[in-house]
Amino acid sequence: MATNNYFIDRSKDCTKRTREVLKDLPDFMYDYFVGIENNTSELTRLNYAYDLRTFFNFLLNDTNLYRDKESVYELEVTDLNKVKSNHIERFLSYVSSYEDANGKSKVNTERGKCRKLASVRSMFKYFYRHNMISEDVASKVSTPKQHEKSIIRLETDEVAKLLDTTESGYGLNGHAKSYHEHTKVRDVAIITLLLGTGMRISECVGLNIGDIDFETNGLKITRKGGNQTILYFSDEVKVALVDWLNERNNNPFLTDEAALFTSLQNRRISPRAVQQLVKKYAQITTPLKHITPHKLRSTYGTSLYRETGDIYIVADVLGHKDVNTTKKHYAAISEDMRRSVAGKVKLRED
Repeated sequence: MATNNYFIDRSKDCTKRTREVLKDLPDFMYDYFVGIENNTSELTRLNYAYDLRTFFNFLLNDTNLYRDKESVYELEVTDLNKVKSNHIERFLSYVSSYEDANGKSKVNTERGKCRKLASVRSMFKYFYRHNMISEDVASKVSTPKQHEKSIIRLETDEVAKLLDTTESGYGLNGHAKSYHEHTKVRDVAIITLLLGTGMRISECVGLNIGDIDFETNGLKITRKGGNQTILYFSDEVKVALVDWLNERNNNPFLTDEAALFTSLQNRRISPRAVQQLVKKYAQITTPLKHITPHKLRSTYGTSLYRETGDIYIVADVLGHKDVNTTKKHYAAISEDMRRSVAGKVKLRED
């Protein structure tokens, strides 16, 4: 039987993959990853490992810093003292378009460059603070400017169309049409839950049956970083969940008895599968919008902001640690509110 905790399984997998990547890094990097273990998640460390592997390969193969070294395994931590800020700037230019360790073509926009710079900064900061290198040159490198992206979300009528399409299967063709009869109740429950709570895809996939309390219309989710909280849902969401549970519980072939949402293979559904099912129905209802599970989260956040006008409530429900993150995503809605109060302040009494 599969492990009941999706997040434990994911953490184990990330740790295993990080250890594999560490084999391609200098020996002193083990100290770094052990040192940051208590204040980073397994997924963060895995992404750091990928980025730093690319960084060291760049230093070794695309600069003149280590011509006397045949491989990364010959590097010592003091060799980082040779790296200057301009080398890191060149690295950010390099990752615009390059080939990874497996020869696969990669590209990075400003967002990807910012993440890679954050990985490099973290490493230099760690070794500098531990007096293992003489200077933190990465801190001198400016963060690439990110262009503001327009927030894509569904309007009220588009939400209704998406749910109707998911339920009816209208517009599906071929295999998608034949599979729909077997998955429609589950798919409606997933999309209704995402639209009705604004939860992240990992929070949805990680749900167990035991996490739901229909007496209070609440469910326990695991946030980014591992913290748990209670989200509350409407009766509309409750109906969709109950319909799915009635179907799910009549399946004698389940291999994961705890998972709330399961696949046609009777295992816990994967994030990739949720992404694909959202895309499948959204392409029919809103072909000009690239709708993902995260866009459903944005749709919920927008609706909640419009109803409450309270950015702090939206931040709390969505699990944003910094309200500025919430403001950035939903600032466009402020125009509606500014327009609504245009006549509230009187300059002269009638």
